[in-house]
Amino acid sequence: MSAATAATTSARPATASTTSGRLPIRYVLLETKRQLRNVRAMVFTFAVPVVMLLVFGSAFGTQTDPTTRLQYLVVTTLQMASYGAMMAALSQAFAIVNERSIGWNRQLRVTPLSGWGFMVSKVIAAMAFAGMSIVIVVLVATVGLHASLDPGHWLAAGFGVWLGVVPFALIAILIGQFAKPSFAQPLFMVVFMGLAILGGLWVPLSIMPDWMASVAHLLPSYWLNRIGQMGAGATGATGMLEPALVLTGWALLLAAVIVWRYRRDAARQ
Repeated sequence: MSAATAATTSARPATASTTSGRLPIRYVLLETKRQLRNVRAMVFTFAVPVVMLLVFGSAFGTQTDPTTRLQYLVVTTLQMASYGAMMAALSQAFAIVNERSIGWNRQLRVTPLSGWGFMVSKVIAAMAFAGMSIVIVVLVATVGLHASLDPGHWLAAGFGVWLGVVPFALIAILIGQFAKPSFAQPLFMVVFMGLAILGGLWVPLSIMPDWMASVAHLLPSYWLNRIGQMGAGATGATGMLEPALVLTGWALLLAAVIVWRYRRDAARQ
């Protein structure tokens, strides 16, 4: 048996029920289960936002944010929910880099798995992870800190943040596709910290210099936080429409680059 045949055979259990261009359901389930079995990543992803929520949320109590007209505790909850969801999505970068280093991606490219199928499987796994983080943060805020917001607005805010995490899952795929193993961690930290700080997920933009506020409007992390705020009923003429459109634009652009890269790599085989 040749090396190519062996690679194809070893990769087929995850994609045998699919044909080219169709969503590989078994591979999606494999990716999601593997993501949820990463206990160390789960603890870090879930614990950090909760700790920051307890520290900052408790400090401001029931005061009202003059910018959004929401309770400060609600604003902090949405910031930490966005932060945790973004962390959950971006953490996939390390798994993809590891897959490349052991040759798993080369095996996938000789199966019927398309570029779109590869991308969607990673995004679904990231969204499952992010959804758990959002739910945990909101539960801590409502049950533990008694954040005041009606259930409909909590649902709209959480659902908006959950859908808005898609561009960050795609950023993680890009990092995984381009970064070398030795360079992946510093690149991840630069991207993650930059998005968190400049996007206003740690510090309110109202206390930042004007130039940082201008930069924030260019980043998907700002709009991830914004879609949560608008879902919670923050003041704004466009509601959730504007952040949704911006995040969709980011997702389409990143998706096009990922599929192009996957196809280019496949053409080399």
